[in-house]
Amino acid sequence: MKKNTTHFKIFCLLFLAAFSAQGSSLVHNPQNGDGIEEEKFVTIGGIEQWITIKGHDKNNPVILYIHGGPGSPMSPYADTIFHDWKKDFTIVNWDQRGSGKTYGKNTPDKLDADFLKSNPLRLEQMIEDGVEVAGYLIDYLDQEKIILMGESWGSILAVKMLGENSELFRCYIGNSQIVNPSEDLKFAYQKIKEIATRENDQESLKQLTEIGKPPYDNGMTAGRLFRIIKKYERKYSSPVPQNWWNPSPDYDNKTDAKNRFEGDDYSFFSFIGDQNLGIVGMSKKINLWESSTHLKAPVHIFQGEHDILSPFEISKAYFDALQQPLKTYSFVKGAGHGTHPNILAEQYKFLMENYKN
Repeated sequence: MKKNTTHFKIFCLLFLAAFSAQGSSLVHNPQNGDGIEEEKFVTIGGIEQWITIKGHDKNNPVILYIHGGPGSPMSPYADTIFHDWKKDFTIVNWDQRGSGKTYGKNTPDKLDADFLKSNPLRLEQMIEDGVEVAGYLIDYLDQEKIILMGESWGSILAVKMLGENSELFRCYIGNSQIVNPSEDLKFAYQKIKEIATRENDQESLKQLTEIGKPPYDNGMTAGRLFRIIKKYERKYSSPVPQNWWNPSPDYDNKTDAKNRFEGDDYSFFSFIGDQNLGIVGMSKKINLWESSTHLKAPVHIFQGEHDILSPFEISKAYFDALQQPLKTYSFVKGAGHGTHPNILAEQYKFLMENYKN
């Protein structure tokens, strides 16, 4: 969708971002003259952040994908996962502050407690970054609005970005919608305990007893619960293609692997918090029930059948409470939490039918 006018708000955002592509940049030859295939650092929020822009036709609708984690970038895997989407959409992946190449560009060589303590991620800054990325894309790709797509942690960030900035977005496409991380995790703990009991999984039950019910005051404890949840989501969900999580050649090196690993840890600690380090987790400040039930752009949420981490019971109740007349909720069989072929197939079909032009 081409833009006809220049929004004042976008202009203000772009005062900092426009013409700011700097640092390492990989610009590949697109398949035709109208295509685009760029990987580059762009100055966002005062630091250089990594963005990839790929599609066969620059006139196609633009999708800004907000990855999960926090700290789990999609850019190393997008060439495989979104390969078939690029003929119909321009796909943008952004390594958020604290993730992937953005983490590597802006952090010391060694991740330690001092850095974690003095540089925690802030939710407000992440939202501002995301809105600035959207504004940059609208100007750079000559769009009226773009499609906003988020999953898991990215579903939180995307909804918060949408908040007072609906003029930037055609719609929001959500997956594994998290509503209130503290309450979601309590519900997930109880659910996984019931599953482990039914499966007579004594080892998992022992660990669940040791860590106790959420909330947790450090990422290490929360991580133990997440591993049990992921074990059962993998067991019950249909399999994900094995090659999905093989990084593209440009990312298949020791430096990028280190940045992904450390960025994931750094971001997760900032999300959960750590009492010993004095870090108040971003998750403690998130409650979409209180902040985000009046959204001014269409909302379309996709929920995996076996998603334990962001429970159906909570995401559906939140969806029902949304004050937005144009909204849909899709329950996807065989899928768990996060990126899954069944979810992507349903989202692609929906976008083609409703937002291709």
